[in-house]
Amino acid sequence: MNITEYFTRISYNGSYKNLDFETLTAIFQHHIRAVPFENLSIHCGETIELDLEPVYDKIVRKKRGGWCMENNHLLSWVLKTLGYDTTIIGAKVYSPEENAYNDHINHLLLKVVLDGKAYIVDSGFGMVYQMWQPMELISGKDQPQVPGIFRFMEDNGIWYFEKIKRKQYNPNQSFSNSSNLGKNACRKLYLFTLEPREIEDFRPQSVYLQTSPDSLFVTKSICSLQTTDGLWALVGWKLTKVKYNYKENMDLMESTTLTDEEVEKTLKDKFRVMLDHKLIPVNSSRLSMF
Repeated sequence: MNITEYFTRISYNGSYKNLDFETLTAIFQHHIRAVPFENLSIHCGETIELDLEPVYDKIVRKKRGGWCMENNHLLSWVLKTLGYDTTIIGAKVYSPEENAYNDHINHLLLKVVLDGKAYIVDSGFGMVYQMWQPMELISGKDQPQVPGIFRFMEDNGIWYFEKIKRKQYNPNQSFSNSSNLGKNACRKLYLFTLEPREIEDFRPQSVYLQTSPDSLFVTKSICSLQTTDGLWALVGWKLTKVKYNYKENMDLMESTTLTDEEVEKTLKDKFRVMLDHKLIPVNSSRLSMF
């Protein structure tokens, strides 16, 4: 781990000597605003590797993004290097289509303990469900953030993570049929336990998510990047800009459909992503990412 090189990648110039919540939050926010949540490797004919060396090379040196098993694995290395009490844990993501949580651990996240308090740190969920600051691991407490209200609910050692969404407004009528548009609802995200995990625990699902025709990551090419007031998201050919809370309890969503040529240019301009191989955009699933 070259911590200076990593900080240059995320444009972080602040202090990191104090192992406190403010420093952890600052590093975390620089990470999610510099490193996209993306699965583009799958649609460029590349294999997503989970070992730290290729993850570091991809995200830090090649200035790419990654999904949870890359983003949070790298971030765990960063935080451990700085001296934070950091543990990898595993979650099962909720599927709205099936109205059920996954049977297998398919999401990697982090638990960080500061001054005797446990926090969940997750830089790898992306889109409008990305937390913007570490969340205290406490059951039943609403934790408002810029993206919305997040909370944990605990039942017999199983923790449930959910977000209360605002209403969404898209002035482009061609995108107004989104199943989530205009609704203010609680969205289940994932469940987890506090059992410590190793990266080996995630390899079977990493292979499945990259290869199965039933995998969301196979049926959609995804790239999202948090900004200071919202996010950019590119799903297939659809580019969406989100501005949080632009009106009382309403998020602004502006979407447009790109050509193949515009997709490549947009990845460079909006997401600062340069690909080694040609991307074949895909958006064959009807499941909304918003």
